[in-house]
Amino acid sequence: MCKNYNVIETEGRATIKAWTKGVPFEEKAKQQLNNMASMSLVHSHIAVMPDVHLGKGATIGSVIPSVKAVIPAAVGVDIGCGMVATKTTLTASQLPDNLSAIRHAFEAAVPHGRTSGRGRTDRGSWHNVPDIVASEWLKLQARFELICAKHPVIKKTNNVIHLGTMGTGNHFLELCLDENDAVWIMLHSGSRGVGNRIGTYFIELAKKEMMRHQINLPDMDLAYLEEGSDYFDDYVEAVEWAQDFATKNREIMMFNAIAALRKQLPVKFSIAELAVNCHHNYISREHHFGKDCYVTRKGAVRARKGEMGIIPGSMGARSFIVRGLGNPESFNSCSHGAGRVMSRTQAKKIYNVADQIAATQGVECRKDASVIDEIPHAYKDIDKVMEAQKDLVEVVHTLKQVVCVKG
Repeated sequence: MCKNYNVIETEGRATIKAWTKGVPFEEKAKQQLNNMASMSLVHSHIAVMPDVHLGKGATIGSVIPSVKAVIPAAVGVDIGCGMVATKTTLTASQLPDNLSAIRHAFEAAVPHGRTSGRGRTDRGSWHNVPDIVASEWLKLQARFELICAKHPVIKKTNNVIHLGTMGTGNHFLELCLDENDAVWIMLHSGSRGVGNRIGTYFIELAKKEMMRHQINLPDMDLAYLEEGSDYFDDYVEAVEWAQDFATKNREIMMFNAIAALRKQLPVKFSIAELAVNCHHNYISREHHFGKDCYVTRKGAVRARKGEMGIIPGSMGARSFIVRGLGNPESFNSCSHGAGRVMSRTQAKKIYNVADQIAATQGVECRKDASVIDEIPHAYKDIDKVMEAQKDLVEVVHTLKQVVCVKG
């Protein structure tokens, strides 16, 4: 297999293998990765995806194998964030010329965004929990109660009222067309408020453990929990639960989006293919290069040979349904999207509503000041990102959104 990555020698113990040929790779992200590479718990090397950019503690677009320890901040606070895409039997010709009603139906079916205050008054939460949400919550509740019995602070969170909701930022729900004009529904979200609390809580516990044991780190956000320590098993248990919550969250949103679309169209349709429901912020127990390890994918998708994944572009750009090639050097991983080239604050300073309208021409979406930070110009060129990882995945379908609901 052709080696498509650059090897970066570091001052630490581990090397860095970066699939970044032809795409921007900021110096601050390189330094962050160098800090990670100095950690003794890292096994073999760190794999860097082409959508790499600066993150909190751990770099977004990195794959970190660790032995007998995990770094809570490397997983982050949007635990289990990921994608789901579903192909329908609809074709482009069966959609109306004006897609505004479909966008508004999606917005009504899936709570999204956030208003001031928390709980049921927030527009991004359920005001009255639907039956489907209550039913699916019952499948998660017993494990949740066990976690909360040990860590009561996790109980007082937006949990059931966030199940089946999108969130904010780069989370989205889209109607897309593939290369054959087949209609797809695709969405992006994670474990919402409860996952945020779990992540934040254990990140702080890990920092306290480092201080208690007087362990010096290049960055305190790299604080870790070791197997056998007070909180290790509890963290792994909570993360795995949050990942299951995130999967269920996407399933409910997809169910409601399909139902909303059916109400808007005079033609009947069915679901032709469920492409994948995949995480891209998570921990997985795997075996690589002779050792059992915890693989943390921070903004990366598992891409074992034959495994399906989703790599979305930005608003107005193409997205890809992919099949993994099982490249062991990447720990069987690929990118989780295009990756930002500028912060949200920078994007708002540089671009205006007119730029947003031009960049999202042909897409039925909000075109106002509140979504300028998600303008396509704030992201890397998705085609160059895909070229940089041609030895990690093969493209199965190419999607172009025609409706986009942003959080």
